[in-house]
Amino acid sequence: MDTLQAIFTRRSIRQYTGEPISDDELHTLLHAGFAAPSGMNTRPWRFLIIRKPETLQEITKVHPYSRMLPAAGCGILVCGDGTVNPDEGFLTMDGSAAIENILLAAHAMGLGAVWLGVVPHPERIAGLKALLGIPEEIKPIGLIAVGHPAEERPAPDRYEGEKVFHEQWPKK
Repeated sequence: MDTLQAIFTRRSIRQYTGEPISDDELHTLLHAGFAAPSGMNTRPWRFLIIRKPETLQEITKVHPYSRMLPAAGCGILVCGDGTVNPDEGFLTMDGSAAIENILLAAHAMGLGAVWLGVVPHPERIAGLKALLGIPEEIKPIGLIAVGHPAEERPAPDRYEGEKVFHEQWPKK
């Protein structure tokens, strides 16, 4: 699958077969995350892999939109290390770039994935930190459920020309 095809056809997948992803597949996904750009090349991302069924189930009590996570069989929590870059805006942007790379890689590999937002919800951040033993200087940014898809979703054309402006913002 070429890059543009992956971008234009990727969809959030929330139904999974339960078949585990392999260590090689996980390594490829993480490699894609590490390939993301970062502000000032600080590369502040940290990745926490969650595969234990009981932990995946516990996360559903902390994150209200994660009920598909146990069926996916793997969660990747993307975090930012505040000791590397204390700017929370950059941590969020850098982590988001890594998340998008992982989502595109999963799709290109025939896997399904969905981005479960953590930032800017303080209760999700605190809940995941407590559950997973994450230290204070590490900021959970987003959680990715990834597994073998049990659904196919067509990709609509989402281009919206009326939201594109040239040279200056239009006057009202």
